[in-house]
Amino acid sequence: MHPNIQIPSTKAVISTAASLAATAMLVRSSAKEFVPHELRQYILTKFHYFLANFTNEITIVIDEYEGLNKNQLFSAAEIYLGTILSPSTRRFRASLPEKGKKIHVSMERNEEVRDKFCGFQLKWTMVSSKTQARYVPYSDEYSSTIRTNIRYFELSFHNKYKNKVLDEYLPYILERSKAINQEMKTLKLFTLKNDGMHGPGGKPWQSVNLYHPSTFETLAMDTEIKNMLIDDLKRFVNRKEFYRKVGKAWKRGYLLFGPPGTGKSSLIAAMANYLNFDVYDLELTNLRTNSDLRRLLISTPNRSILVVEDIDASIDLSERKSARPPRQPYPFHYNEGSKITLSGLLNFIDGLWSSCGDERIIVFTTNHKEKLDPALLRPGRMDVHIHMSYCTPCGFKMLVSIYLGITEHPLIMEVEQMIGTTKVTPAEVGEQLLKSDDPEVALRGMIEFLEKKKESEEAKAFQENQEVTKTEVLPKPEEEKDGETSSGESKQVDL
Repeated sequence: MHPNIQIPSTKAVISTAASLAATAMLVRSSAKEFVPHELRQYILTKFHYFLANFTNEITIVIDEYEGLNKNQLFSAAEIYLGTILSPSTRRFRASLPEKGKKIHVSMERNEEVRDKFCGFQLKWTMVSSKTQARYVPYSDEYSSTIRTNIRYFELSFHNKYKNKVLDEYLPYILERSKAINQEMKTLKLFTLKNDGMHGPGGKPWQSVNLYHPSTFETLAMDTEIKNMLIDDLKRFVNRKEFYRKVGKAWKRGYLLFGPPGTGKSSLIAAMANYLNFDVYDLELTNLRTNSDLRRLLISTPNRSILVVEDIDASIDLSERKSARPPRQPYPFHYNEGSKITLSGLLNFIDGLWSSCGDERIIVFTTNHKEKLDPALLRPGRMDVHIHMSYCTPCGFKMLVSIYLGITEHPLIMEVEQMIGTTKVTPAEVGEQLLKSDDPEVALRGMIEFLEKKKESEEAKAFQENQEVTKTEVLPKPEEEKDGETSSGESKQVDL
């Protein structure tokens, strides 16, 4: 026993602890006020290094930005960690985009999440600290943003798993985040800004959410063609290594041709919904030069569908026709029109610039395939040609099933026979079926519509035959060599 040792009273212990705490707060406050931020960070770093000598744990720091660019590993970790929040996590962020289907969950700053990979434990910490406000320029624009805080992840684990983390765990997070991002993605429809290619450096595209309900199940297409297209899309997205092996750009071109109202736009929406690809609507008349077209291709991301609608009518690409007099320039170069050439468009589709990106689909639509230059139609540019025809009996049965919810009715067969001999588009059929929820009323209305349509077609055909007959009975002018009379003057016949 040591009778001289005196145990301090509880009051003395509390008083001492309070004094130490007050002293620590005073030192901390003074350090913040008199010690520069850089020096404090240096001391803190050295202190961490000192502690690291007594532990087997190491830490990887993943900053939000790498120079001027966003760190892709940080973005991937942010997406991935939102799916593994444990019950012990006290605070996290949740958001729901406008018209979104799924709630997005992510880590709150200065929180910890533990993960397990191949039997060992890892600890993630989201660190966010305030910093002096400063302007940071974007890497691809002339504008800038104000950054007031620094965010980064700290990934801690036992040092013997360092190689496994770098070689397997981090690549796994990158791949997993891509899959999660695709599941949570809201499709976008992009169009060109009014000053997209000529403004002060802004991005050329602007977007809205794409909520088009069209799917392959709702398309009134021939079943064989539909299955062929689905198989072609599946094969395309799964052949990355194959395209690389054969030395081809990973892209695919589709031409949708047929009369208006046959479902070309609905098919594009169905392709986007099936692949989960954003759609970029390219209006060629909004571009002035081939350089604009190339810059636009570079700004279009991977896994996207680039659409050029009504290509035969949107711009004059008839380079191979006889040369015409040059267009007179407008004052101050306003409204000069598009100067995109056929060779520029071909290079855009299948030249060197077409390889600036992966997993892209280019869709062209036209009502008149025969007007397109053969150079555009060859494989490598428009690989798959899909004829969007008038409604067929098979397509009609599908539309009846979708619109009226029936597959059998005494009038269905009668309508199918009439559709087989009448040119009617799926859009016209759908409009007629919308007029009543009663199958009997809707189908009888469909029959009346087809009867009127057939009468109109017969009347039009009769009138055309009359005009042809009238032209044939008119006297023909004498044929002269090279279209000239013996006097060498041009001969003109007024009918």
